[in-house]
Amino acid sequence: MPGPGDRGGVKQKPKDARKTLRRLLKYMMEYAWIFFLLLICAFTSNIGNLLGPDFAGKAITAASAGKGKVDMDLVVHYGLLMLFVYVGSNILSFLVNIGMMHVGRYVARNMRRDVFDKLQKLPVGYFDKHLAGDIISRVSYDIDVVTTSLSSDIVQILTSVVTVVGSFIMMCMISLPLVLCMAFTIPISVLFTRHMSKKTRPLYRVRSLAYGEMNGFAEEMFTGQKTILAYAHEDYVCKRFEEINLNAARAYKDADGLGMTMGPTIGMISNIGLSAIGLGGALLYMKNIVGLGQISSFILYSRKFSGPINEISNIINEIFSALAAAERVFQLLDEIEEVKDIEGAALLSDVQGKVEVHDVEFGYLKKKTILHDFNMESHPGETVAIVGHTGAGKTTIINLLMRFYDPWKGEICVDGQENRKYTMESLRKSYSMVLQDTWVFNGTIFDNIAYGKENATLEEVMEAAKAAHIHNYIMRLPQGYNTVISEDGGNISKGQKQLITIARAMLYDTSMLILDEATSNVDTATERKVQKAMRTLMAGKTCFIIAHRLSTIRNADNILVMDKGDVIEQGNHDFLMQNKGAYYRLYQSQFD
Repeated sequence: MPGPGDRGGVKQKPKDARKTLRRLLKYMMEYAWIFFLLLICAFTSNIGNLLGPDFAGKAITAASAGKGKVDMDLVVHYGLLMLFVYVGSNILSFLVNIGMMHVGRYVARNMRRDVFDKLQKLPVGYFDKHLAGDIISRVSYDIDVVTTSLSSDIVQILTSVVTVVGSFIMMCMISLPLVLCMAFTIPISVLFTRHMSKKTRPLYRVRSLAYGEMNGFAEEMFTGQKTILAYAHEDYVCKRFEEINLNAARAYKDADGLGMTMGPTIGMISNIGLSAIGLGGALLYMKNIVGLGQISSFILYSRKFSGPINEISNIINEIFSALAAAERVFQLLDEIEEVKDIEGAALLSDVQGKVEVHDVEFGYLKKKTILHDFNMESHPGETVAIVGHTGAGKTTIINLLMRFYDPWKGEICVDGQENRKYTMESLRKSYSMVLQDTWVFNGTIFDNIAYGKENATLEEVMEAAKAAHIHNYIMRLPQGYNTVISEDGGNISKGQKQLITIARAMLYDTSMLILDEATSNVDTATERKVQKAMRTLMAGKTCFIIAHRLSTIRNADNILVMDKGDVIEQGNHDFLMQNKGAYYRLYQSQFD
């Protein structure tokens, strides 16, 4: 992802504003009838505002007839009409604002729903390459910017056009010479607005990128707060955040600072036009070409004419900011989804558990291969352990078995058929997993254990918890299985979280089981108990175990020793120990 300082790169790839706006309008068209009704109200409100100056001018004309000739009934009549149209217009404008706020809220809800649904369909690789904070920024900040703009700016732009056109027509009807007095300001305003929009558009995109990077860094640091404190790294983190924060502040200043000059400049141009109207009107009045009422109406219409132009210049900045944010959201929505099921994909049912890997080659980056011609075979009910130094490719094998990624070459077969010929859902439901990185969610302990099994009963959950040796701990809690785990399990220990995930796997009865350092966070005494329970869990299942503690895999049917993506040894524990190769040295290093 380009950083906030990469401004040259951003300018080389300007966004397609029209395409982005069309996609935004599609969301609004879901509420087309509400939107159309609000537009009618807004149009009516603007017509009322346009009639006000005309009534004011007529009232002034009636009042300037001279002493003793003033028709007070006519003055009051036009004054009341002016009051009526202004009050009515403001009420309609208030209703339009309330209505658009609701439409914006619904659009935000629908966009977040689509983004969240999309995130569930993206491959694991997307999350490996993008910071969580940047993704969260798109879901929250960027969508808020978009919908805030939609709530007010779209209707404001449309009604401003009505006001500008209507005011211009009324001014032409009052006096063409006065129109000529201010005509020179119109092209200057239009040309200046176009020039500034070209300069500010890429800066708003830079601002969105900078905020995404800042959110990503903050999320990463908050997650690792204990590690930062343990290594007394606070000063470095604060300094690094200061740099990123400064870049974000500069991006904000560059975009909004330049954008803020548009309003005052357009205002200055319109004031110059107003001065020209005042001077020209005085000359025309002295020559009896126009009256005081006409001049008054014209000045009011000129303000209505220039006011929306000034507003539009400010709104354009907000729209460009919204379009930049919307582009980031749509970029996420346009990401390539996880490999879909092939046509005619079969359901994987009645799983036997035979898994074969033939000549697989794979890497996360195109120029960096991790697995080279990898082969493996496991029969139903067998336990295959995968050991090796960090970076040897152990977790990569699990990723391929689960189809989080597909191999570049070769194939992976389950029960004699390539796994790509099965539906993704049925393939993944054939495995249960216990990972080193435990995951629990905000909810009760019961909900966390029963996560994988729909309609699980309390008795089933308790049996699984007993097998995982977490039941006694749960029962000591004030609310037992109804105890709520805080977000990310902050109110329980890592070991307890891991036991809950083991209980979850025990309840989720499948034919194949993946264990990735499944007991790394529990003490030795508990580990022995859990290992005994897990042997019961593993009975009759095809199991794949990644382990660093070699004592936990002595009973495996086949042990694969990996180094730099290659299987350098394989066999059972006794065979490998007798061979006195890489496995023997690993084992000796742990127990010596």
